[in-house]
Amino acid sequence: MTNAAKPAVHRSRIGYRINVVGIAGALIVAFWIVVALAAPYIVPHPIGDIVDTDYFGPISRELWLGSDYLGRDMTSRILMGARYTLGISVAAVIIAGISGVTLGMIAAITGGVLDMVLSRFLDALNSIPSKLFSLVVVAAVGSSIPVLIVTMAVIYIPGAYRFARALAVNVNTMDFVVVARIRGESLFYLIRAEILPNILGPVLVDLGLRFGFIVLLLSGMSFLGLGVKPPYADWGALVRENIGGLPYAAPAVIFPSLAIASLTIAVNLLIDNLPTKIRDREPS
Repeated sequence: MTNAAKPAVHRSRIGYRINVVGIAGALIVAFWIVVALAAPYIVPHPIGDIVDTDYFGPISRELWLGSDYLGRDMTSRILMGARYTLGISVAAVIIAGISGVTLGMIAAITGGVLDMVLSRFLDALNSIPSKLFSLVVVAAVGSSIPVLIVTMAVIYIPGAYRFARALAVNVNTMDFVVVARIRGESLFYLIRAEILPNILGPVLVDLGLRFGFIVLLLSGMSFLGLGVKPPYADWGALVRENIGGLPYAAPAVIFPSLAIASLTIAVNLLIDNLPTKIRDREPS
């Protein structure tokens, strides 16, 4: 007696489409993260030491990125500048993300007066131009690192709130959330177990884009003299310090600008080309 032929069984296979452009962006971002973490240990010269007798010195074997307007090593200053640019931006986007997303989910679940008050207040805050707000705050209370972090975070909390609320409102109407609410689950449970897992992907993408905006805003403020105080400097401050070398195409003004451009472009490339899940079925 022969065995009957076994029917074909379909299995789901989950894979990821890897985008070369996204990988390139991720590698550039990873490079700057490593530089920011290791900067104090890899700088060839102390950032405040004058190591060149010429100002706006050219690239040489000793000075890989030339010297600045005082004769200081630009390689060391750019490496240490990454620490401030990335550190302030990451801290600000984490605060803005946690605060804005949490408030957005609370407003979406609670609704009513709380939703209206939060939305109107944050809409009013969002209507203030970001550069004007940051200039007023920093000029009033100083440009210490904590002030810069809090200022950047406050500027981008409304956007994170609106985005998270829009996503959470849609999830909040789904059956599994309604059932959880009927069971008497707490607000914390609804946020942690029902809403957040279903909006986490888009929220992370949004926060990645906001990180790029914060880098540009911080660099713009530093260019106006309201960033990190000397002798330390972020990349925007390095451009401002050495702007006098622009007519001479001095490396001291070109390389900090390239550093800002490379980080912001890489973040956007990474966000735009995140791996996409593919689900297909094949017989076995």
